[in-house]
Amino acid sequence: MDTKQLLIEYTLHLADNALILGHRNSEWTGHGPVLEQDIAISNIALDLIGQARNFYQYAAVLSGDGKTEDDFAYHRDSTDFRNCLLVEQPNGDWAQTIIKQFFFSSYQYFFFSRLQQINDQTFAAIAAKSIKEVAYHVRWCSEWVIRLGDGTEESHNRIKTALENNWKFTGELLCPASYEKELSQLGMSVDLFDLQAAFEKKIEEVLSEATLPIPVGKNMIYGGKNGEHSEHLGSLLTEMQFLQRANPGCEW
Repeated sequence: MDTKQLLIEYTLHLADNALILGHRNSEWTGHGPVLEQDIAISNIALDLIGQARNFYQYAAVLSGDGKTEDDFAYHRDSTDFRNCLLVEQPNGDWAQTIIKQFFFSSYQYFFFSRLQQINDQTFAAIAAKSIKEVAYHVRWCSEWVIRLGDGTEESHNRIKTALENNWKFTGELLCPASYEKELSQLGMSVDLFDLQAAFEKKIEEVLSEATLPIPVGKNMIYGGKNGEHSEHLGSLLTEMQFLQRANPGCEW
């Protein structure tokens, strides 16, 4: 794979992560536990979809074949998506959504910190804008993890179950796919191994304050970065892509 194609794959991976989790969070709109948090999760969804648009637009520029951000979002099949498995998991209850966002936002914060240093003006600009949003995301979901973990017996049990259910997807966040490895060797992408210590420290600090143990003995699951997804992504895309698939080229 040449460098141009590697960059497109990498950019789509970043866009897909943000789009899919943004869509998942948007499913909470009108269904949040209280109005303030309903608005908060909806705003986080908008931030993520905004990030996705920026990356898709860059992928369109890199491809140079007339594709648009809409083509990437609405006209690819699930096997073409490169998002991590974590972000496509169903929302479940509030605790499930919170722990999923906590893992992803913590990863994103350290990732964007490094992406700003890549010798690519577009990546650096997207990262500089996004990290301000993600800093809030990390603070918001960390507070919720602590609130649920160190709360009632019911809330503690729910967030503990959510932690155990989603832990197996966290390994993929910091495990580079082939296109990430090749670009990293060229100095054109973030070296994910450089993020591991800071990421693990953040997770441990918040879980400790939340009185939650780190799960042990659970095998990690990989594949999303290479287009190997769960059935949940197919269901999500069926809903998200329906209008464009049924009426190609439609515009509001």
